[in-house]
Amino acid sequence: MVEINIYEKPTCTTCKKAVTLLKEKGIEFNRINYFIEPFTKDKLTDLLEKMNITPTELLRKNDKAYKELDFKNTKYSEEEVLNYLVENPNLVQRPIVELGDKAVLARPVEKINDLF
Repeated sequence: MVEINIYEKPTCTTCKKAVTLLKEKGIEFNRINYFIEPFTKDKLTDLLEKMNITPTELLRKNDKAYKELDFKNTKYSEEEVLNYLVENPNLVQRPIVELGDKAVLARPVEKINDLF
């Protein structure tokens, strides 16, 4: 059976909702706190491909680092954005739910249903 992984920050309200949704469905899954087990560049690239989104689309626009790095007014390449996401996990939108060769950014959490 293919494993389901949820990449989360356990204190995040949306992550908590995603965990609850999966539990209510009786689905077993692995919880990965990406602040403790940080994304590698390869892993994050893999997840982006599975979600079919760009690094820029994964940015948390309300994060302090987003403002400090002035993403709104500075033109960064997708490679540069990817590097910032790896270096600063707070910039990563969450939760990300992965099932085999598919993944979704579970915002809203109901997007998890797209995996099944």
